[in-house]
Amino acid sequence: MVKAIRFERVGGPEVLQWVDVEVGEPGPGQVRVKHHAIGLNFIDVYFRTGHYPLQLPAGLGMEAAGVVTAAGPGVSGLKVGDRVAYVARPPGAYAEERVLPADPLVKLPDAVSFDDAASAMLKGLTAQYLLRRTFRVEPGQTILIHAAAGGVGLIVCQWAKALGATVIGTVGSDEKAELAKAHGCDHPIVYTRENFTERVKEITGGAGVPVVYDSIGKDTYKGSLDCLAPLGYFVSFGSASGPLPPIDASEFANRGSLFFTRPTLFTYTSKREWLDAMAAELFDVIASGKVKTSINQRYALKDVADAHRDLESRKTTGSTILVP
Repeated sequence: MVKAIRFERVGGPEVLQWVDVEVGEPGPGQVRVKHHAIGLNFIDVYFRTGHYPLQLPAGLGMEAAGVVTAAGPGVSGLKVGDRVAYVARPPGAYAEERVLPADPLVKLPDAVSFDDAASAMLKGLTAQYLLRRTFRVEPGQTILIHAAAGGVGLIVCQWAKALGATVIGTVGSDEKAELAKAHGCDHPIVYTRENFTERVKEITGGAGVPVVYDSIGKDTYKGSLDCLAPLGYFVSFGSASGPLPPIDASEFANRGSLFFTRPTLFTYTSKREWLDAMAAELFDVIASGKVKTSINQRYALKDVADAHRDLESRKTTGSTILVP
């Protein structure tokens, strides 16, 4: 038996239970992984609250890093003792050890630690597809990223800066502004006292930006559209403040033939060759020092309810690690 987090009903952090579970042996195409570090992400909140439905009772957690302890029949390319990381569904990473399909696992290079991998698989691969595939950022461009001091935001700021872009980012406090600036954000905007749309227009000389990366949703939707230059991309990859209103296509036409997309990581990693290429690029920028994972909080896995409370109240910055 090992310890894991389970929940039997949706609700607040108090529904998360620290229980004994039977892991068992991996079946065909599966491996068993002993976790050394587990990532915390806002999508975990969406599952816990029922915003994203699950068959209950269920586990929680999308990403982790650890060591393969057993491999089932038909598994190739992985063996006992391999250092691995993953972002995978269904949720279940909040556990000391688990069995899961081998498909989403990637081997860790020696230069990337368990902590860095667990904090960066979901957020780092998200940053990779945002910057290199959904809208390919080029040197000299100016971009806007909301929640610039969050886990994805800090990676996007660093990576975009390394690509030669000018980075504008919204944050909720002066402390977070300093943090974002230290990670490559050229123009942090404290949205609690500044109108981010007006500031973006000032910074860009009225031209607007070619892309807005928005994980906030309802609260920033209209303002984000106002920040875009003609033919700009509104990239909605989260809804921390609530879901977007119904999309009016004419609004995108009238604002300058704008593009709208709602990408998901699991589409971008749905082919093995895509996942391998994305992970290789992510691990390269981490190993080179261009991107630091900014692990600013650590919680014991059994205390994950506290971690969820802090995440939802926006007390956390950067990445958070759960320690089994």
